[in-house]
Amino acid sequence: MKTLSKKRLSKKEREQKVLFSLVDLFIEGSQPVGSKTLMEKRFKDLSSATIRNYFATLEEGGFLSQQHASGGRIPTELAYRAYAKEFLKAGVLDENTDEKLKVLANYEDKEVGAYLQRAAELLSDVSQFPVFVSFPRFDQDFIIDIKLVLIDSSRCLCVVLTELGLIHSEVLYFDVKLHHHSLKRVEEVLLARIKSTESAMSLSREEEELSQKIYNEVMVRYIIGYSNFSLEEVYTTGLSKLLPYPEFNSAERFASGLALFENSNHLRSLLKDSCKDKTLQALIGSSLSKYSPLTQECSALTIPYSIGGKTVGAVGILGPMRMPYRDLFGLLRAFSEYISKTLTRSMVKHKLTYRTPQDGQLYLQSGDSSTKALLEDKRY
Repeated sequence: MKTLSKKRLSKKEREQKVLFSLVDLFIEGSQPVGSKTLMEKRFKDLSSATIRNYFATLEEGGFLSQQHASGGRIPTELAYRAYAKEFLKAGVLDENTDEKLKVLANYEDKEVGAYLQRAAELLSDVSQFPVFVSFPRFDQDFIIDIKLVLIDSSRCLCVVLTELGLIHSEVLYFDVKLHHHSLKRVEEVLLARIKSTESAMSLSREEEELSQKIYNEVMVRYIIGYSNFSLEEVYTTGLSKLLPYPEFNSAERFASGLALFENSNHLRSLLKDSCKDKTLQALIGSSLSKYSPLTQECSALTIPYSIGGKTVGAVGILGPMRMPYRDLFGLLRAFSEYISKTLTRSMVKHKLTYRTPQDGQLYLQSGDSSTKALLEDKRY
């Protein structure tokens, strides 16, 4: 930041420079900032007494608070809002971070669903904050693999993998006793059936009945989920990344972040509003109360992304109010641009289509061979 020039800046502008510099230092160190520290690190041409005068004015305006009479100042929610507003359109992206994101552009596969999930994981690793992302329903998708995991004697977990890289899981209950080896035999037969191939596995009558029950349940649930799409798909990752931050060093404070992140309806509402606004948003402190009343000590940054120029989803980052906003603004803009271009290219290359949520409508694409095969399979 340039040295202050009293001739060029008004008193209000100088106060703002002092405020934003203090916010920068507090974000970096998470410690109250004193007038001497601010003078030594940012304003060598101002006296400590002058800076204290600015502090008093800013504190009176609600931008700063002081925990102890002789201690430094810390920014308030109002200060973070002013800071974010000032730098919202001036985010920075360093070369090292951009290099990490470039892997998002080097994607040519058909698994667009898996791509979005991996992209969210990368964003969480680079930002060191939890990430949540909404995405549309991709068509021309069908089951390519199935796994059955024994939970106990009457329940098993069924995990289904689709061609576009999405994973669906269901817990299935049965009134017969389940066994691990028997379940694996059934799994092999089901996989062959899904792929329309012959299986050399011979099942007992009880295993045949179990196989049929699992097939019926899985296929019906898949068809219902495929044809009904009234809520955005939301993927979340990285909640544990909040733990190192002192703002979440108690169970109560950590639960406040959890309140938003673990409620899919709240996240959908937040991401849907981001898609409507079609721009980068910074929701700080009480601004989040609309979505989650308990998450008032946090901030959420969201930005939409597109396919072929049309907004189809949004991505968000959750963290404490003490976030490196300028770095994250640049990071989110670059991330949105990378995944928008990559998804557009992949959709064209693989001739894929997508749907956005619509209430009260069924979707069964007549040309979708996978769904048609399921519907015409007389064995269920």
